[in-house]
Amino acid sequence: MKFEIPRETLLRPLQQVSGAVERRHTMATLANVLVVAEGERVRLTATDLEIELQAEVEVPVEHAGETTISARKLLDICRNLPPASNMRFELSGEQVELRAGRSRFTLATLPAAEFPRVDDVEAQVAFDMPQGELKRAIERIAFAMAQQDVRYYLNGLLFELAGDRLRTVATDGHRLSMSEVPAALPSGEGMHVIVPRKGVNELARLLEGEEAPASVHIGASHIQVAMAGLRLTSKLIDGRFPDYTRVVPEETARTLVVDRELLRQALARTAILSNEKYKGVRLVMEGESLRIQTHNPDQEEAEEELEVRFDGEPLEIGFNVVYLQDILGSLVGEEIRIGFNDANSSCLVREIDSDQSRHVVMPMRL
Repeated sequence: MKFEIPRETLLRPLQQVSGAVERRHTMATLANVLVVAEGERVRLTATDLEIELQAEVEVPVEHAGETTISARKLLDICRNLPPASNMRFELSGEQVELRAGRSRFTLATLPAAEFPRVDDVEAQVAFDMPQGELKRAIERIAFAMAQQDVRYYLNGLLFELAGDRLRTVATDGHRLSMSEVPAALPSGEGMHVIVPRKGVNELARLLEGEEAPASVHIGASHIQVAMAGLRLTSKLIDGRFPDYTRVVPEETARTLVVDRELLRQALARTAILSNEKYKGVRLVMEGESLRIQTHNPDQEEAEEELEVRFDGEPLEIGFNVVYLQDILGSLVGEEIRIGFNDANSSCLVREIDSDQSRHVVMPMRL
């Protein structure tokens, strides 16, 4: 294996695939990136056995070959070389010699044959959609995914394909968020798959171009998303996602309309004195007034009052302030609508002028 590549040409794909490198690996080769040089291209692949990231760049190759190199060391070298450097790679036995200007590095390798490969995705459903739409469908609700929940099917994001829309849903049992974006889906029966948390986060990180296409292929056990020069493949979670439609209120007896940014700032201030363990805040609504109250075991208190539009009987209800802050951070409209039924029922949060994302939060006793 022998080729020369500009530093800037290598740095970006190396950064893209590094998200899949397993840091607490049980196999030494999982800490490496697979480098394959053939024809007029160099291909970089990294995996943790759950997801695989593969990037490809066009580079003249003097001698074809493949090997695996420490992803962390290669990335650190690439980052620290001067801009506009040319990096020359040459594989000799079990080592790779890397030269750039007056710098020379000799790196240990592991055989490419030992590098695990993800099975080919035999797509049952395939479609294209703009990267910007797919990114929004993920980022609007990803915060609601569970983390290391024993109900393993909650540690990911539900992708539901139906009609002409892609719906994404996430829940940790205390809150639920869902988003819908238009998608040119193939006709036929709908499909539900659960993408694990790491795959979701890496996909959100890699999606960039607003109108640039993303090609999505979904098989029985994997999802694959291909972009220009980049491909992510992730295993799917084998489980049944809960029936989320049962917890989304269709109608609410009380409605609060409030400026999103003012509410976000008021919650941030009151959260300072909330109980560090439970993070509870009390919302007291009546007429055109919303009072946000909190206290902690040190007998400290905070209260904020906002001018709002509230329709319905007076209400006092408690929430985990972090859940409300996560939702407000994902919305973009100036005003939001929050629907309530009573102090023991979940609330429904939406933007005033859009139903593309909806968020349900369970109350807490204070």
